[in-house]
Amino acid sequence: MGYKMVKRLMDIVLSLFGLIILSPILVLVAIAIKLESKGPVIFQQERLGLNGETFKIYKFRSMCVGAEKSGVYETKGDARVTKVGKFIRKTSIDEFPQFVNIIKGDMSIIGPRPTLTYHPWPLDEYTEMQKKRFNVRPGVTGWAQVNGRKEVPWDERIEYDVEYVETLSFSFDLKIFFKTILKVLAMKDNINVGETAKKATGKGGESEVAATIEEGRNN
Repeated sequence: MGYKMVKRLMDIVLSLFGLIILSPILVLVAIAIKLESKGPVIFQQERLGLNGETFKIYKFRSMCVGAEKSGVYETKGDARVTKVGKFIRKTSIDEFPQFVNIIKGDMSIIGPRPTLTYHPWPLDEYTEMQKKRFNVRPGVTGWAQVNGRKEVPWDERIEYDVEYVETLSFSFDLKIFFKTILKVLAMKDNINVGETAKKATGKGGESEVAATIEEGRNN
């Protein structure tokens, strides 16, 4: 319990510091998005957060308006991604508005990535073990993201999330933080390689695949 309070304090301080230091970049990106295509600068989407409660995540818009309605994963060379979008997605700059989510208390810097309300599957279809991922605030980056990110099927990502919750500590967060920096610098695992939302349908049941899109990225 003690570390969770310290973690929350660090999240707020680091996010405020990040917004101040990065403000020139944020302004330039916002202007570039607005000049290139019609639509809002910030993309908002409902996600599942702490205790499975819904909140709106913020990202810089990197695709044309309405792209998420196409119902397919983003692929390499996807025409829906704007020119500015390609750059901010590669560099992960599109995630910077989530500093606001962190200050509001929706998210943490490190934790399980917040899932869509319906993807990889609805909240009531998670197993009791899988629901442990909702015992902490979702993060901008997490243990699953530094272990393959989009190459990893969702059931395995959730296993990493549960492992994170059960092993929560400052040293573990620090490890994830530095691994994330290396991933961002290498610009790795930024494109979905295929449909990764597979889950068992029940006792002895076959698996099903959910093919949906999260503004071009399911992560």
